[in-house]
Amino acid sequence: MNIQQLEYIVAVDNHRHFSRAAEASFVTQPTLSMMIQKLEDELGVKIFDRTQSPIEPTDVGRKLIDQARVSLAQIHQIKEIVEEEKGIIKGVFRLAIIPTVSPYLLPKLMQTHREQNTDIRLVISEMTTNQILSGLAKGSIDGGVLATPLHDERMKEIPVYYEKFYAYVSPNERFLYAKSSLEETDLRGAKLWLLDEVHCFRTQILNICNLKTKSIVNSAFTYEAGSIETLINIVDNNNGITVIPEMALNHLTEEQKKNVRFFKDNKPVREISLITRKDFLRERLIEMIEDEIKMSVPLSLQDKSLQKNLVAI
Repeated sequence: MNIQQLEYIVAVDNHRHFSRAAEASFVTQPTLSMMIQKLEDELGVKIFDRTQSPIEPTDVGRKLIDQARVSLAQIHQIKEIVEEEKGIIKGVFRLAIIPTVSPYLLPKLMQTHREQNTDIRLVISEMTTNQILSGLAKGSIDGGVLATPLHDERMKEIPVYYEKFYAYVSPNERFLYAKSSLEETDLRGAKLWLLDEVHCFRTQILNICNLKTKSIVNSAFTYEAGSIETLINIVDNNNGITVIPEMALNHLTEEQKKNVRFFKDNKPVREISLITRKDFLRERLIEMIEDEIKMSVPLSLQDKSLQKNLVAI
């Protein structure tokens, strides 16, 4: 078994086609196929089911490929760690951001990163929390920006900012709209628009309301939507209320800002963190990404005292 063979099985898994995988690996198809065959013979298992179109990994092959991704990522770190010790920070950092953070953080983060003029190339994608955790476990991404704490022993969490939750109320909801601030209990009897179940943001809103998923079925709630922007548009054109994060306020028009209400007592917040696998050892690179994220959000959101009002995921 060698590094090249691991790279070849990952390439085939990426492309699900031997010819395209060979082309992407800059080798001929016979060479790639032969090297994978030798690896299968050495291990005594079939990594790919060649009868499928497109090609699919076998059950054991899936596990081997996932481990190959992790191993390759760790191998590639060796040279990069040495370079960082020499003061050279360069390479690629694959960063995933959850959809309820990406629209508000990403534009400024891209500007900040460009202005820093580093030798780090950021490859950014939008993923749900579960997709980020899966990608980190498999080594297909290097870091994630999402709501924490996750209580996942495999991951290292670096809190980068805290943002309050705000209610966004339709003027048609006359009783609630007349209030200058809301209690969490005000959300329970209202028509509340939520994100769909793949978003941890949804879970946090239910926790603010002190409601369980099962209780929604028989409540006055109406849901689901795919993004916070969609929720805002629904409230604007219908009725009911939704909950939005603080960073979304800057994206509202002056007219829309009239619909925003803060929560009176606890002022619930969410913690946003940069997370990596605990065995990701490029500490200076992580510090650089952490600094760029913090430079991309207001200082008021970096007040650690806000943590006391943290809403569970």
